[in-house]
Amino acid sequence: MSSVVSKDEVLSLAGKKILQSKELEARGVSRMQLRRLVAEGVLERTQRGLYIAKDFPVDAHISLAEVAARSPKAVIGLLSALRFHELTTENPSDVYVMLPVGTKRPRMTNPRLEVSWSKPEMLASGIEEHVICGVTVRITSPARTVVDCFKYRSKVGLNVAVEALHDAWRKKKATADDLWKQAALCRMGNVMRPYFESLTA
Repeated sequence: MSSVVSKDEVLSLAGKKILQSKELEARGVSRMQLRRLVAEGVLERTQRGLYIAKDFPVDAHISLAEVAARSPKAVIGLLSALRFHELTTENPSDVYVMLPVGTKRPRMTNPRLEVSWSKPEMLASGIEEHVICGVTVRITSPARTVVDCFKYRSKVGLNVAVEALHDAWRKKKATADDLWKQAALCRMGNVMRPYFESLTA
């Protein structure tokens, strides 16, 4: 596109979703124009290469959307997914991300990323898609999140995993079938069994 994109057109785009600089450039916004729009306060740079309108209605989970915008294959999990599903009272400052093996780590410094890599088939089950700040974000389901917390209990703490299991069951965010399906996938059935049986006793 050779013509200069108007300020109103940019605002219309940036008022709907987080935009990447390469997306804006593909629509005809030059780097010089982009810098000028930021200097004028029309756009706000949230991360390297990510922009929103100055009056964009920011979601509490915008950091998850920023990660997804930079890395569409990323799956939000563990403590970040617990927080999203309201299964913890903790508010982690880091974003916990799972990536398919071979995927490059997103280049972000704030928030800091806690990254783990998994085989692609392990990221094909128990994954939900949610739209946050106009960006499609892949997040582990409540059941998968609970199971992953048991799987990575050395990282998040066994107490966190047990609390998440209790909350998911009490708030009816995961059924027994959901939990056992994900437990079987992640080979966590034997580990989780005594804790689950205490819920249903």
